[in-house]
Amino acid sequence: MQEFANTHSMRNAIISQMAENGLEQDCYIEMLDYTISLFETQGLGREYFGYHNINHELEVTYISLLASNQKKVQLTDEDKKYLYAAALFHDFDPQKNVDKPHEESVIRFISLDKKLQELLISAKIDLEIIKVLILRTTYPWSGETRKNAETEIKNCFERSEITKNDLKLQQHFMDIGWYLSLVDRISGYLLGDFTRALELAKMNAHALAWRPSVIIRTSVAYFEEVLNKEASMSKAILRTLPKEMRKNFFDTILSFMKIRQQEVTIQANYSYENLKLIPTIENQSIHDDVNFAQTLYDIFLELPKPLQFGKENFKESIKDPETIINTLRLNDNKGEIIGFSKGGPLEKYQLREEIRDENYGLKNTIFLEPLALKMGYWGLRGGSEMRHMFIMQAHSRKYKYMTSFALRDVIRARITKEEAEFVQLFDPERWDYYRVKL
Repeated sequence: MQEFANTHSMRNAIISQMAENGLEQDCYIEMLDYTISLFETQGLGREYFGYHNINHELEVTYISLLASNQKKVQLTDEDKKYLYAAALFHDFDPQKNVDKPHEESVIRFISLDKKLQELLISAKIDLEIIKVLILRTTYPWSGETRKNAETEIKNCFERSEITKNDLKLQQHFMDIGWYLSLVDRISGYLLGDFTRALELAKMNAHALAWRPSVIIRTSVAYFEEVLNKEASMSKAILRTLPKEMRKNFFDTILSFMKIRQQEVTIQANYSYENLKLIPTIENQSIHDDVNFAQTLYDIFLELPKPLQFGKENFKESIKDPETIINTLRLNDNKGEIIGFSKGGPLEKYQLREEIRDENYGLKNTIFLEPLALKMGYWGLRGGSEMRHMFIMQAHSRKYKYMTSFALRDVIRARITKEEAEFVQLFDPERWDYYRVKL
């Protein structure tokens, strides 16, 4: 949506909602600006490719105020200041070592931050109740995670002078926390179309170190849970929001379900052997074909943004004779291209500045870019076969080493099988740079 083109516009939209909800004291704007500043200085601004960046924090704050007049939980003016602060701080974990903040880490941080303490005191907000609301956003709200959160919530209620002897008020704040937990889970999917929703899903998957094959399946299950297990609260929130946001949300769910249906069809055809995946070494002459380059580029764009290496000169690099390209085609080596592996000399890549590869400049290492497949074809071993074909070609060109990026657990599994070694680990993504001796 246009109003959220940047952090400044998001800030203005929140301030507008604050005014409508009676949150007009300077301390509330200071809380907002302090949160934005802290996230951006810790590298968790708009450029951070994780789901839990400053965008998410501000989106949850905006929607929680926008939908605050829903009928499920009656909110007083006093409640709204607690809701605002809890929404703004719910993922307040700037020193995170994994993308999804642990509620315990968030509470530890907000309990120790002196500036935050001053702002809460000036707003006459009880920190213990903020902790309760944040703990209630724990997901999933079941099993051991729920049990642990409820134990800590009970302690917070007992420490608070406002709630320690008032079970009815305790339940009221639990209901506000329930409301916030639903807003936390759906806000990002209300504020844009399916393209944006898919990008959010990829961000979440990349940040949580999920394999690409589970993105759509997990997204569908996620939305099913929101609509079924949380039906009463999700309906109350959606009913209060503008028509455009409701449309965004349901269009997104339908689109995910449609892609999931396509995935199941592909997997069934593969299982019945109606569909075969053919790894193909492409002749150098096809590298100059404009249509070939465009086909690969379209598949390349389906990757999460941090995995799109050399985007600016992608098509030019295909023509480079030092570039190795294999494709994955349907049914035979002239069939539709549904994936590819691509790489070239390490020296031709601008990798993350933290990487110190001792072989850089020795011209003995080939870099394999992240494998790219069309959605629906992950998990059928086509990527693995392309990777092995790439390694064979790199070996035939006399390279001594191959480096690439992969999920940490995948690299660990390759240490014994392929003599793989970690070169540089990256947190919170756990998408690490590794080397294989050829």
